[in-house]
Amino acid sequence: MRSAHRFTLLSLLFILFIVLAASLGTLLAKTAGTTPAQPRAIAPRGELTADERNTVEIFALTSPSVVHITTARQALNLFTLNVLEIPQGTGSGFVWDEAGHVVTNFHVIQGADAARVTLADQSTWRAKLVGVYPDRDLAVLRIDAPPERLRPIPIGESKGLKVGQKVLAIGNPFGLDQSLTTGVVSALNREIQSVTGRTIRGVIQTDAAINPGNSGGPLLDSAGRLIGVNTAIYSPSGAFAGIGFAIPVDEVNRIVPRLIREGRIRRPVLGIAAASPAFNKALGLPPGVAILRVDPDGPAARAGLKPFVPVTEGSVVVGDLIVAIDGIPTPDADTLLDVLERYRPGDTVTLEVLRGTERRRVAVTLDAAAS
Repeated sequence: MRSAHRFTLLSLLFILFIVLAASLGTLLAKTAGTTPAQPRAIAPRGELTADERNTVEIFALTSPSVVHITTARQALNLFTLNVLEIPQGTGSGFVWDEAGHVVTNFHVIQGADAARVTLADQSTWRAKLVGVYPDRDLAVLRIDAPPERLRPIPIGESKGLKVGQKVLAIGNPFGLDQSLTTGVVSALNREIQSVTGRTIRGVIQTDAAINPGNSGGPLLDSAGRLIGVNTAIYSPSGAFAGIGFAIPVDEVNRIVPRLIREGRIRRPVLGIAAASPAFNKALGLPPGVAILRVDPDGPAARAGLKPFVPVTEGSVVVGDLIVAIDGIPTPDADTLLDVLERYRPGDTVTLEVLRGTERRRVAVTLDAAAS
């Protein structure tokens, strides 16, 4: 009997719930039909600020110059023996000229067997490698797009930049194309390491958001000119954390034309082996590049430069210490290499050298590095 009573009670409660729900629905329907519900009035916005107009204009002007780069590696299908292209990564770049040259970072295409460039009009083109310079993390590709599809980016300069200047970065972070971020020049003359371990000097630091995929894209000033190539972020997580770096355009404008002409940078050499800073410290030498070895047929040998030669334990015959090239100080070997990159094989430079207490100037004609 108790079960029957319980079943009857539950049935009554269920019926009551249905009736109340139906009544509530009817009430809501009546209320909805009688309560006014109109779109809210739009508040007047007014004109964009001057800074906003500047940002909008720069993006409209330069975004057609920015490209999306996708890379792939080739692999052999063991079942069909067909060669497949396996996606490797993505990055950014920009159109350099109407001949179809595209500039990006070396690390964007490093290790890839193929690359494709997608222009702002969404057309995609297979890219050919023109040249790379890993020491500055730069690479040049070329696509066979017709000139009317290409919008070369306006070129600026980096030597006159000031901390606090407005900057804009355009790229493809996380594969999201044509993304714009803004910020300021946070610092100048920073140093970062290239993929080869060489120091890249004069780097621009910015707080404009740079994330994975932005690499190789342009950093622009408020006139819409290229002032740097976004190359790295400083972040423990790998995502943007307020510090990004860009290779200064003055370096880019020096290197890219040489890569287009020659496919590589033909580095001039002095024909010496340089000592480490520890060698200078051990002998109490001033800042400079101590020569440990001179190539018998190299430029330094022809100019009469001499190396430091160990005689007995703790004793050496004093050689030459290079302290400047054409008046530019060379406190260490890395700086010496940076200075030499401004010249070409066949150029003659004036070295300022110390041998003991004797300081003299020596003219040296540079050779090309062995291939």
